[in-house]
Amino acid sequence: MTSNIRIVSIVDDELDITQLYQDAIYGHINGISVVCFNNPVTALEHFIENKKEYALVISDLRMPNLNGLDLLSKIKIINPNVRTILVSAFNVKEDKVFQKYMKDGTIDLFIEKPIPIDWLRQKVREQVEAYEKENE
Repeated sequence: MTSNIRIVSIVDDELDITQLYQDAIYGHINGISVVCFNNPVTALEHFIENKKEYALVISDLRMPNLNGLDLLSKIKIINPNVRTILVSAFNVKEDKVFQKYMKDGTIDLFIEKPIPIDWLRQKVREQVEAYEKENE
């Protein structure tokens, strides 16, 4: 196993949400650095430049320019090994694209807002560990 620091990215158009998630995760999970983006297009550009260092992308569903489903789909095409978490306050379980992405593994985990911080931390830890196991 490599001792490289893995990137966990948080993408949400609301600054306070990215800040909250970053505070919840950073320093509580070993071997990761946390980057935050309020613009999904910028997040995608960063991912493209650093695709080998990424372990996990956490994305909100509803964002301007590029929604979470499209963002995570593009990320999985570029690097299928990266784990993905989609977050939303809206009920998307009936959405056909969402169902397809859950089924085909584009989305590894779906979390409904609001998210208890301890629970978020646990889920992020599980996804990073799953990434490490799959990419040893």
